[in-house]
Amino acid sequence: MPRQPRHPRRRSYDQYCASARALDAVGDRWTLLIVRELLAGPRRYTDLHADLPGVSTDMLAGRLKDMEGTGLVTRRRLPPPVSAYVYELTPRGRGLLPVLRALAEWGAQDLDAPRPTDAVRAHWFAIPLLRALEGVVTGVVQVTLDEGAFHVRIEGDGGVSYADGPAESPDAHLRTDTATCRALAGGELSLAEAVAAGRARLDQTVPTG
Repeated sequence: MPRQPRHPRRRSYDQYCASARALDAVGDRWTLLIVRELLAGPRRYTDLHADLPGVSTDMLAGRLKDMEGTGLVTRRRLPPPVSAYVYELTPRGRGLLPVLRALAEWGAQDLDAPRPTDAVRAHWFAIPLLRALEGVVTGVVQVTLDEGAFHVRIEGDGGVSYADGPAESPDAHLRTDTATCRALAGGELSLAEAVAAGRARLDQTVPTG
């Protein structure tokens, strides 16, 4: 008897509704968090697994396969001398950034101090911080926390993107901590207020917005 998949794809809601169609594609557990990781750039399977604590290997493989099937993700082999495959978002997958931004703004009110069981990655603050950085700086902003570094790119035309790790030639450098990031994300503090209070340091080589 052929082995049945442990995590079969959920059935469609079968509703002629744009929200239902969207949830058919991204409503499964872990899917949007995989998108969050891939918005930071192409990732190898092992890197995705490392930055998604709690997901099993077969669940992650199943979700990635589903996301390939729905046109959210593609897989490609890196050129020599690297012998590995990476997953990356398609244009349709990258179009989910505004969705994740809205979810982050909505969920920021529930982001209290980290619980003892909570994993923390520095780049998880990239999306919540976009609102605090827009209109203040443009170009590439490197953000350094105790947990690590990431960088965001803010274009003058409103385009935004982010990536894990330090930037090669940032236009600005923001140094702060997770508690301040949480306050910035929740709108409790503006970036100017955080700097004035000594909770953040912003070094710029570009004019303020």
